[in-house]
Amino acid sequence: MFDVGFWELTIIALVALIVIGPERLPKVARTAGLWLGRGRRFIANVKADIDKEIKAEELREVIEKQATLANPVHEIVEETRKDLNEIKQETATQVKQSQDALESQQESDNKS
Repeated sequence: MFDVGFWELTIIALVALIVIGPERLPKVARTAGLWLGRGRRFIANVKADIDKEIKAEELREVIEKQATLANPVHEIVEETRKDLNEIKQETATQVKQSQDALESQQESDNKS
């Protein structure tokens, strides 16, 4: 992110030593380190939350796509079921008509 080399850090340390003083410099450095660590953890948590939200959104999109793909399959299955029921009814009707015809033929043969 920032390109800070060795000499830049050395100059910052010398200025801090002169401005803050040698007695308070360790405490200031420790406090700065704590704040820097908190900032990094906060940024890492925000990144993790954003990644989780992106993954959750991707999963929602995949689920929606599969739902739209599954719907035509469901419709095809229902149409096939209806067609098979119609064929079943037609077959039952034909069988009933054939039985009635056989019974009437047997009755006419018995009368003769």
